[in-house]
Amino acid sequence: MDFGVVLQPDPPTQRTVEIAKRAESYGFTHAWLFDSHLLWQEPFPIFSKILNETHRIKVGTYVTNPATRDWTVLASAFATLNEMYGNRTVCGIGRGDSALRALGRKPATLKELRQAIHVIRELANSRPVEHEGATLRFPWARTSELEMWVAAYGPLALKLTGEVGDGFILQLADLDIAEWMIKTVRNAAEAAGRDPMAVKFCIGAPMYVGDGDDPVARAHMIDQCRWFGGMVGNHVADIVAKYGSSGSVPKALTDYIEGRQGYDYNSHGRATNTHTDFVPDEIVERFCLIGSPKEHIEKLNALKDLGVSQFAGYLQHDNKDATLAAYGNTIIPGVQDAVLARS
Repeated sequence: MDFGVVLQPDPPTQRTVEIAKRAESYGFTHAWLFDSHLLWQEPFPIFSKILNETHRIKVGTYVTNPATRDWTVLASAFATLNEMYGNRTVCGIGRGDSALRALGRKPATLKELRQAIHVIRELANSRPVEHEGATLRFPWARTSELEMWVAAYGPLALKLTGEVGDGFILQLADLDIAEWMIKTVRNAAEAAGRDPMAVKFCIGAPMYVGDGDDPVARAHMIDQCRWFGGMVGNHVADIVAKYGSSGSVPKALTDYIEGRQGYDYNSHGRATNTHTDFVPDEIVERFCLIGSPKEHIEKLNALKDLGVSQFAGYLQHDNKDATLAAYGNTIIPGVQDAVLARS
């Protein structure tokens, strides 16, 4: 299993870069940045600085969208970084949530997402592509290679992911939901004539390491990660509006948003978010990785058994440095040792 760290590009920029550098030293393979240009800093200049000050770690958007960015410009940005630093980027892309809703706009359609994935992939992989009646290419791109990882929740988005995605990004770590979604993506890939085992699966969720046996400490960890249930709830609300609260979507994913009354994107993705009181403790525990290193290792191994190839941990809380160190010193080696012991 690979490990990534998910960061918000807040100032000071050097703090973001330093966390990415430390993550690489601890064995993390990916550093992901949010891409919502009104809420946070522009990720691509920060990508360049991270890549310049590291050696192996890959960077990627978690996630971008086809509506706020011109597809050809986005492809050019990734291809330029690849030509500069040797194919160390990944494009995480979805329909768009905070980047668009903060502007008062709706997410892109699945049709737009599918088309964007094709155009970005071809251009950023140094290939020509037909787009809007013209053949486009980057004459300067020779060696750029880029994988397209699709963030999805709903049945149709999962189907699209299986049909065209190099990877699948699921932003929650609930075992039951992950199992259902991975199976749905693999079935779609197989139906499309693809190798279902070739699709990579990345689970993204907050990771907070602390004393899981201390009720006060555990309650604090839950409160620090409650924002994540609110963020996921935005996507779930869209799914419920489209499919209803029953049917093909797991009830564990839909029941908890019944108390959701509103959401303020100005506090999106932050532990200080005050619009997430509707998220119960149980959902935070299910969606996140909280507690002792042993608890993290057990859940990570369970995710790996489901077919997850990367865990990307969010660090939007008050214990970033200690959590990162615990992963590097104990959790990542513990997961790897467990895998070796079973092989």
